[in-house]
Amino acid sequence: MSNVQTLKERAVSAIETQRDELIKISSAIHSQPELAFQEHKAAALLCDALAARGFTVERGVGGLATAFRAETAGNGAGPTVAFVAEYDALPDIGHACGHNIIGTAAIAAGIGVQAVADHLPGRIVVIGSPAEEGGGGKIILLEQGVFQGVDAAMMVHPSSYTLVNRGSLASMRLSIEFTGKASHAAAAPEDGVNALEAVILTFNNVNALRLHLKADARVHGIITHGGVAVNIIPDYAAALFSIRAARQSYAQAVLERVVECAQAAGLATGAQPRYEVKPGYAEMLPNGVLAQLYAENLRMIGVEVRDPRVNERMGSTDFGNVSQALPGIHPYIAIASEDTAGHSVEFREASNSPAGHKGLINAAKALAMTAIDLLAQPETMASAKREFAAARGLTAP
Repeated sequence: MSNVQTLKERAVSAIETQRDELIKISSAIHSQPELAFQEHKAAALLCDALAARGFTVERGVGGLATAFRAETAGNGAGPTVAFVAEYDALPDIGHACGHNIIGTAAIAAGIGVQAVADHLPGRIVVIGSPAEEGGGGKIILLEQGVFQGVDAAMMVHPSSYTLVNRGSLASMRLSIEFTGKASHAAAAPEDGVNALEAVILTFNNVNALRLHLKADARVHGIITHGGVAVNIIPDYAAALFSIRAARQSYAQAVLERVVECAQAAGLATGAQPRYEVKPGYAEMLPNGVLAQLYAENLRMIGVEVRDPRVNERMGSTDFGNVSQALPGIHPYIAIASEDTAGHSVEFREASNSPAGHKGLINAAKALAMTAIDLLAQPETMASAKREFAAARGLTAP
């Protein structure tokens, strides 16, 4: 068998045959939300499902207990296509970003391609990546060589719309601590140095800075410690900021300005600032060749694809770092109405609803079909690599 369309139909049929079991896995992950690097149950569910279907599964890869790499081989030498799984949840609000769908769609796509692997060269890999919501699992896996040998990587994120070719914001985290001097807030306030006032002043300074930032910049933060008692001048206070921009270089420039806001607050209050920068996520570099293939395959199964809007809003993801290292796409699949915000209770409920299940299966089918395009048609993979090289300013392979 060599007809690409026939192979796609068989892969889609294989996914459809296991629809109920896949939905059961997604629902189980949804019902047991686990935070960054603690996704033991979710990782086990996904690994067990792949191992039961003949994948060679390596658990705990890259030094991360909840990461994995599963592989199935084709009928000879060829490229390697990776489906990337996420499965961590958000604090307090659970799977309000739908990572239960992301993880299950990745293994479902692998199962679909496996059904026709005997008629394809190369390899299919499913990479389980923990801690997207704040730990940068994919960055660690990249550094540890888990993506080594992968020619193209793909994943799908649930959303309130179906969109294929969209980027993401570069981001980094900044933690700021102030040390002051405790004193009685009523009897001897003049003897104290108020660390909380320094944190509040930092926020005020950042708000004054916003007018002078480019439109793509985002600075948002929380106070993580503000004192222990209302009648004690706080001698310690802390805040955490996320700084984002369309490009890493500008995100770095904005971060430096936010540090200056904190330093100014320290001068004004007498509190001593200390800060730490946590490495962030690179901006996405969507591959146009892969995106077009994925859009065509979505339309082939009857899914409408929306074009990006002017000034499309976006967040950040550690898949941005993957897309800077090799050809990749991170499209979105609709599971809720367009007025449903991500990271909300409503989106959490959509992630385990009939619409969420439908989005999961459609996403998996289109992923599998796109991988078949890449494995069965060497020139297609070559085109994706040439585009990636041009976008990164590299020598084309």
